[in-house]
Amino acid sequence: MQCVVLFLVAAAGALAAVSAQPGSGNTTKPHIIFIVADDLGWNDVGWHNPDVKTPVLDQLAHDGVILNQTYVNYVCTPSRTAFMTGYFPYHVGMQGLGGCHSAPAGDLNTTFPNRSQHGAMLPEQPAGVPSKFTFLPEKLKELGYSTHVVGKWHLGFCNWNYTPTYRGFDSFYGFYNGQDDYYKHTVLGGLDLRDDKEVVKTKDGEYSTYFFTDRIVDIIEKNPLGLPLFLYLPFQNVHEPLQVPKRFEDMYSNVQNENRRIFLGMVSAMDEAIGNVTMAMKKAGLWDNTLLIFTADNGGWPLFSGNNFPLRGGKITLWEGGTRASAFVHGKMLQKTGYTSDEMIHAVDWFPTILAAAGGTADPGMDGVSQLDTLVSGQPSPRTEFVYNIDDDFPTKQGAIRVGDYKLIEGYAGKPDGWIRPDNLTDSQPDSGDPITGTWLFNLKDDPTEHHNLADTMPDKLKEMQGKLEDYRMTIVPAIWPKNDPKGNPKHWDGAWSPGWC
Repeated sequence: MQCVVLFLVAAAGALAAVSAQPGSGNTTKPHIIFIVADDLGWNDVGWHNPDVKTPVLDQLAHDGVILNQTYVNYVCTPSRTAFMTGYFPYHVGMQGLGGCHSAPAGDLNTTFPNRSQHGAMLPEQPAGVPSKFTFLPEKLKELGYSTHVVGKWHLGFCNWNYTPTYRGFDSFYGFYNGQDDYYKHTVLGGLDLRDDKEVVKTKDGEYSTYFFTDRIVDIIEKNPLGLPLFLYLPFQNVHEPLQVPKRFEDMYSNVQNENRRIFLGMVSAMDEAIGNVTMAMKKAGLWDNTLLIFTADNGGWPLFSGNNFPLRGGKITLWEGGTRASAFVHGKMLQKTGYTSDEMIHAVDWFPTILAAAGGTADPGMDGVSQLDTLVSGQPSPRTEFVYNIDDDFPTKQGAIRVGDYKLIEGYAGKPDGWIRPDNLTDSQPDSGDPITGTWLFNLKDDPTEHHNLADTMPDKLKEMQGKLEDYRMTIVPAIWPKNDPKGNPKHWDGAWSPGWC
């Protein structure tokens, strides 16, 4: 993919002009807050669904730019890989299917068998994003940024070199794995909560969203020497297990489905937390020079009450409901605001876009392209195509791309399928009736909800798209998917998930 640099001049100038204004701190670079909501569905935010109570996010979105065609991978680790590296997951070895699966504590070999499907990294897998890939905060530190991550990591931890403070972050407060109990901070019988490298044992019984927010506010208030801040905030909300303080659940007393009621409470708890973060930035005099980016990491999972209606499917599927993210940007440096953008953006683009906003330039050859001009002044996106995912391993061999208005899926599309309404939240309900494996061609401009398969009626377009997909497939990197290693079991590490065993 090409790396666009010429478009950055006007946008970078606009950022510099804003950052020099009084009240923006001692930095001439913008503060950047990159928020990732976990398993948040298309229909789980107020600007898509007025029944969802997200007043903070709604205001930020409507005062900024709502992004209507922003894409991610359909599961945790691959999307986070794209965010941090700027490369499509299938170029990193982090492609595939799976999910951050819920499971009771117990025998990991029973809970997570060594299945052939790839996807979200599992707790006992001796793996991580290869160190040859430079992470975004490493580049930002070169530009003078103070870099911090609070929340979910899920990019590898068996070796210290895979962990946040070895990959460019000045501090880390959060958990390594794909999910945690919100009160006990454990998964599969092991404690998973860290303050930098140290295990945290003092938060049992406290709701994680509360103390994660406290840490973010503390970082803002203690920002050293007025350095420009990069805050990567991969929220635990709203990933299962479904847990939230009752006051948030009570906000949805009209919702009959208990799990959906709790889930929506988790969305509102995250909304309140983001409000506290923005308030802290304002009190510190940093808000007027802040670029805030908000995105989901994948679609909502109907099995755990996430909802993507009217889009098709959900998390762990190649349908739009699994891959089109609820997203927006906000900041006073944006020259055009208060509208919804239909420009094409992919998760890999956030790396070069954030780097450009900070005054840097991405390495040539990166899959991502800078969208800074698109965000700042509403210019057309430099992206015209992207890869949803490519995986060559049976039984989940698949490939999916978008080129212009057209989308091709070949192979394993994934479940749940269909168009699931928020009052019908199970993945066992009747769906589209399509097979789980096949060939689909859609015109997303005319058919964004993927009701009409054009594969049989547009053979020339199908052949063209299949040729393009095969060109992309030629560059695939074998998936990193090792067998579970019992050396990583918390029983060997004083009851905590810990690095040092690979």
